[in-house]
This record gives sequence, C-alpha cells and structure tokens, in this order.
Amino acid sequence: MHVFADPTNFDAYLSGFLWILKLTGASAVLALALGVFLAAMRVSPVPVLRGFGAAWVNIFRNTPLTLVIFFCYFGLFSTLGLRLSDDLNLNNYWLGVVGLSVYTSAFVCEAIRSGVNTVPAGQAEAARAVGLSFAQTLRIVILPQAGRAVVAPLGSILIALCKNATIVGTIGLLESSNIMKDLINSNGDAVIPIFLVFAGTFAAFLIPTGYLFGWLANRLAVKR
Repeated sequence: MHVFADPTNFDAYLSGFLWILKLTGASAVLALALGVFLAAMRVSPVPVLRGFGAAWVNIFRNTPLTLVIFFCYFGLFSTLGLRLSDDLNLNNYWLGVVGLSVYTSAFVCEAIRSGVNTVPAGQAEAARAVGLSFAQTLRIVILPQAGRAVVAPLGSILIALCKNATIVGTIGLLESSNIMKDLINSNGDAVIPIFLVFAGTFAAFLIPTGYLFGWLANRLAVKR
C-alpha cells in the first residue's frame, strides 16, 4: 500500500473515481429520461413511433459500447467538429456521457417496457374510457406502476453503467482505469495491491447499491 502513501498517487486515485461517479450520475439521469421516452414510443399506437423506438433499441443493444464511445470521439468530435467544452478533459467527459446515455437508454427502455406489460390492460382501458389521452394515461396510470415494478432491473442497469463508465478512458479521460494503468506502469512491483484497491473500491460502492435497489424493489412492489 506504499503506492497510495504518496499524496500525488492518492489524489490521482480519488480523481479517477470522482470522474467515474460524475460519468455515472450524468449518464444515469439522461439515460433514464431517454429510456422512458423510448418506452413510451414503443407502446405508442402510432406505428412510426413504435418502429423508431424498436430500431433504436435493436441498434444500440447490439452495438458494442466501445464502438459507440469511439464514434462519439472520432465521429462527432474529430470528424464533425462537435465540441462540448473548450477543456479537452471536460470535452471527453461530455462525449462519454453522450455515448453512455444513448447506449444505456436502450436497456432502460426495455426495462420500462417490461414494467408497462405488468400493468393490467383493464387499467389503461378504464383510463381511456374516462377521457384520458394516451399521454395522460401513460403518465398518470401506467408509468407510476411500471416504475415500481422495475426498480431491481433499473438497479442492475445502474451498476452495469458504473462499470461501463471505465470504457470512456479509451478516449483519453483520466478516470479510474487509466489512473490504475498509470500507477501500475510506474509501480510494477505493486500490481496486485493496486488492482485490489481499485477493484475493492468498485465493490465497496456497487455491492451496497445492489442491496439498496433490492430493498427498494421489495418495498415499492405493487401488491396484486
């Protein structure tokens, strides 16, 4: 553990995980919003919207995340000139958020849609019978129940998102995996301790998160 006794190394270690938390938080919010919107499209009575939602899900669920992140960097930034910040590290961060969000939204969409399918069809029919529009029925009747039914799957998606965030290091962001690689390159005699510290930090954060979402799922489950 002498590696982390050096304040410079310890600060780099904390900075790497701070970037991971920032990536996870921003991407989770955007992916949830986009995923709910896509789920609404997938259950929409309009064929074009259903087709678009299905295409989005099928494309991004079957495309490796690494390719999505590379496209954000080499396609949007290098080729098309999309610049989200003048600071290079911050620009890479936002490109990573875009890639993680659009990729994860496909999984969020399917989780939400599975929750929608658990709501009895009679409730939607009753809502339409009293004059609610499709959007109102979805917002007031369907989604609140669907959300409670998919807390556990959404928790699993969040955990996967946090681990996937390390892939953003491939476009130059100094997050935890890049910091770990740099520390190993500089301290070849401490490979195992460095690995254990980084792996242990992920485990210390994600294992309680899994238990928390499991508890919430039981607490919020709709009793039928």
